[in-house]
Amino acid sequence: MEIFLIKAVQLILSLSILVLVHEFGHYIFARWFKVRVEKFYLFFDPWFSLFKFKPKNSETEYGIGWLPLGGYCKISGMIDESMDREQMALPPQPHEFRSKPAGPRLLIMIAGVLFNFLLAILIYSMILFAWGDTYLPLKNMKMGMYYSETFKNIGFRDGDILLTADNKELERFGADAFRAVTEARTVTVLRDGATETIAIPEGLMQSVMRDKQGFASTRFPFVIDRLSDPQSPAALAGLQPQDSLVSIDGVSTPAYYEVTEQLGTRKNQLVTVGYYRGGVEQSVQITTDSLGRLGIYSVPPDKLYATVTLTYGFFEAFPAGIRLGVHTLKGYVSDMKYVFTKEGATSLGGFGAIGNLFPAMWDGRVFWMTTAFLSIILAFMNILPIPALDGGHVIFLLYEVVARRKPNDKFLEYAQIVGMVLLFALLIYANGNDILRFFIK
Repeated sequence: MEIFLIKAVQLILSLSILVLVHEFGHYIFARWFKVRVEKFYLFFDPWFSLFKFKPKNSETEYGIGWLPLGGYCKISGMIDESMDREQMALPPQPHEFRSKPAGPRLLIMIAGVLFNFLLAILIYSMILFAWGDTYLPLKNMKMGMYYSETFKNIGFRDGDILLTADNKELERFGADAFRAVTEARTVTVLRDGATETIAIPEGLMQSVMRDKQGFASTRFPFVIDRLSDPQSPAALAGLQPQDSLVSIDGVSTPAYYEVTEQLGTRKNQLVTVGYYRGGVEQSVQITTDSLGRLGIYSVPPDKLYATVTLTYGFFEAFPAGIRLGVHTLKGYVSDMKYVFTKEGATSLGGFGAIGNLFPAMWDGRVFWMTTAFLSIILAFMNILPIPALDGGHVIFLLYEVVARRKPNDKFLEYAQIVGMVLLFALLIYANGNDILRFFIK
């Protein structure tokens, strides 16, 4: 429950920031072109709001709704989710959106997307300035990786070290390496000191999404970082930080997963643990707890293997942030083609899937990296040419520019309704997938 709350708070905080910035983009451009903004709300407020105020001599009501599914900026004289038919039935007023030329209206509509992308670049820049860019090169993972059954079935083996995809060097483990491997024709790995070439079949990404087993995880030795408690089984048996566990009841356990796998089958049992201390192999008998644990924490792989850190000065961070933002957007757009496959559709997730992107414990860098990534997603999704989204309004405005006449208001109204129905259906479907995954796992 505690982990759920920590993730939920991060999710709400992150989405609140993104929604406020997005709607502020619409707001500031509308005010710039002297278009009246009637409401500026975080979250939606059907029937009532949690908080609202209207400053003296202001035309805008500011507030917080009770339904945390986004937010909105109600622009006067615009067919939007408010479906204000009474206002649209009246003659156009100079301060209304519909009375302005197509150019200003187009800028008002794309402002939210623009602000979200600029926010992502700003966050990436500040992350690079404050924390730098630290990563673990694939070539430094001396024990290679564990691979899912999907990848083992096409020739990968646990312990393989990724080298190249279609003869292009794979530098770091992450989304880029995963994308490169699934889209390559051949991948080269280092296996037992020799290079091996693995042929990659077509449709590997679809297989990964269908099997839901993922790609790979880092393989590293189980070196004790600290003991959970002075009275833990490991502490009472005399194990110490920096001891390296290498066997359980005579079964070789060279890496972390092998240790936890063997202990998981020995709950509340006396086990013989082999370990190295100061280069000397020793053993000790320990009784595991009800979960098969010894009460120890391992040293993470980025502390065992040599990492690379790129540092940036304040002014250097901005071009680096732009490159990272553009690169992230390109990667996300590239992945979108899989959404329109059967496997991709079943992989869609809602708020539960988004919440799981955040760590179980607060980590400032991870929170802001995730927020920047979500800001890029929000920008891209909003610019899609779907009625009710910013991109839908942009398409109708471009039609107006080309055809030199506005679409009929009734048509725009019906298009808005259709778009909202599609979005709600997608919202229900994506969150339904989350619920199914929760009960099926």
